[in-house]
Amino acid sequence: MGTLTVTGRARSMGALFAGVALLNTATVGLSTAATLIVAAGSGPGWSGLPSVANVLGTAAGALGAGLLLPGHGRRRVLSAGYAVAAAGALVAFAGALTTSLIPLLLGILLVGLGNGGAQLSRYLAADLYPEERRGRALSNVVWAGTVGALAGPALMAPAADVATGFGWPALSGPVAVAVLATAGAALAAAFLPRHVPLRQEVPVSAPVRATGVARPLVAMVAAQLTMVAVMTMTPVQLEDHGHGLDVVGWVLSAHLFGMFALAPLSGRIADRWGPRVTVNAGLGVLALSTATALAAPTAHTSGLPVALFLLGYGWNLVFVGGSAQLSRDLAPETRSRVQGTVDAVVWSASALAGLGSGQLFAGGGYALVAVVGGVLALLPLALLASRDGR
Repeated sequence: MGTLTVTGRARSMGALFAGVALLNTATVGLSTAATLIVAAGSGPGWSGLPSVANVLGTAAGALGAGLLLPGHGRRRVLSAGYAVAAAGALVAFAGALTTSLIPLLLGILLVGLGNGGAQLSRYLAADLYPEERRGRALSNVVWAGTVGALAGPALMAPAADVATGFGWPALSGPVAVAVLATAGAALAAAFLPRHVPLRQEVPVSAPVRATGVARPLVAMVAAQLTMVAVMTMTPVQLEDHGHGLDVVGWVLSAHLFGMFALAPLSGRIADRWGPRVTVNAGLGVLALSTATALAAPTAHTSGLPVALFLLGYGWNLVFVGGSAQLSRDLAPETRSRVQGTVDAVVWSASALAGLGSGQLFAGGGYALVAVVGGVLALLPLALLASRDGR
């Protein structure tokens, strides 16, 4: 097979980065606006439905993209997924204009399908580079999430003002931004080279393949459960202690910075010291974050921002390290399918964490959420250590 030129590699990385950044921008703004629309129209008890639709769509999209990539290639699969997301954003926009629940949720589900493919873009980036650079390559695509984390919320108010100027409901504005962003992602995917050579590798043995799946899967699910549970209940904790949206926004900004902004550092750690060290470090940081939240549950200017930053960066270390291991230790003929399946399981864990964290908070407050999160973070370390000891 031929090798990818420097220009072709740069073009691929640029298209992958842009697609993830635009899908994340669309998802953040759309989910936030939809939550507020549903809460206003159907009551707060139903306000979690947009998040559930997004998670289920992303899980299904990751699984489907993983199955389709080997036979159809990255350009076709990502283009199709982003086109579905753009159509979904249009459906959601119609729901926002009419404040209709069903088209709004259906649209979010379809955007999630495209987002599932975007999540797998980190593995496609890793495939472009030799083994010693794969951690950095995939972490650069993870870093693209920073764009969405910043742009999505920042565009909400201006988009709402524009929508009001047209005589539309204010919250339809951020949904219209999602339409433009998903269309932009589809355009970006069209710039992927038509033919990207696959890596030539010696197939790994069955025992190595099994180990290569079990370790990152257990760690990534545990990290997702911990991160989502604590993150979801932190705004509730702050509100219960009399803090407004300004404080909530500051604390969550620290969390989002940890989740995405330092991804290139995580990639370098994975390349320098290996995926296992990166994952174990991330689980340790997650445990430290929950301990910090437990020790300072009301310190909104110190303890909680630090805890939420560590929560985000611990998750990032596990996510990048686990992804790096999955990009190295799997047989070429099954890699995409396994990666898609792992992502689907991880995203499904988000739904479980989001639902379960509310019950934990109701039963024992923020302290119980932090304790359970810490146990979940430490459990994979204990399980994998015992397995290594056998």
